[in-house]
Amino acid sequence: MNDPVTLRVNVFRSATNIPIYMAEEKGAFAKRNLRIDLQFTPNSSEQRAGLAAGRSDIAHTAADNAVAMVEVAKVDAVIVGGGDSGLLELFVRPEITTLADVRGKAMVVDAPNTAYALVARKILKNAGLIDGRDYRLVPIGGTESRVNAFSQSPDNAVGMLNPPWTFVAQSKGARSFGMVKDIYGPYQAIAPIAMRSWAQANRGALERYLAAYIEGCRMTLDPGNRAEVIAVLRKRLNLTEDVASRSYEGLIQSGYGLARDCRFDMDGFRNALALRAELEGQWGGVAPAPGKYLELSYFERALSAAAQ
Repeated sequence: MNDPVTLRVNVFRSATNIPIYMAEEKGAFAKRNLRIDLQFTPNSSEQRAGLAAGRSDIAHTAADNAVAMVEVAKVDAVIVGGGDSGLLELFVRPEITTLADVRGKAMVVDAPNTAYALVARKILKNAGLIDGRDYRLVPIGGTESRVNAFSQSPDNAVGMLNPPWTFVAQSKGARSFGMVKDIYGPYQAIAPIAMRSWAQANRGALERYLAAYIEGCRMTLDPGNRAEVIAVLRKRLNLTEDVASRSYEGLIQSGYGLARDCRFDMDGFRNALALRAELEGQWGGVAPAPGKYLELSYFERALSAAAQ
């Protein structure tokens, strides 16, 4: 095998990184001669720009961010695997009793025109509320920042959160208005993406990375590893035992947390494309076929190479 390869992997600070954390802890990267330089992004705008500029090699981000890179930034990013449904829940301040109470207030988002913000905007649209008319969009950044925003102003009334920050928000008085999987249906959230040219030039390293990532996913979902996964979540995210345990239960919940083998959810991605078509008016309002944004052959080969 070649000398050790260092891969710069850009992520949000979240429990959904657990396949990466477990792969690191259990040596799945090391045995493939890979070193991981894990970068934490404050928001998706910086994450997308960094990937396009070559400051990172792989980004784990909502699949819709790859679509935004292709369609808005006009750079050739590609989705190379799957991951999870985002463990998404719509959260509101404690005084909000119906979504109509959001009128005149603000939704805190990462970026207003991609990924989880689109899901939240759709849920409010179905409740008769239109952004820019009935409420404002306030770009704050990643989930941790959105949790803090609830405490910073009573106008910050609603936002999309995921573990462990859902539990942090609850401890501060915010409450869930429901899980996205129940309100909206399947959604392909976090997935590894790369620039197409980089992926082609570094196929071997990418496939070794994905094989380790798949093993990390399997380790997480193995019931026999429960205590270890919770301990890793506590260590990596500085969580209490209770928050780490509750995050773990979400991660292993079918349809809400990690996909089996961190596979790509095609139905969930079609839903993401439909959201962009409806809310951003792209493609004349009709979502395109998914294939333009996907190159899953790397993942399929990695799946064969991953240890059972």
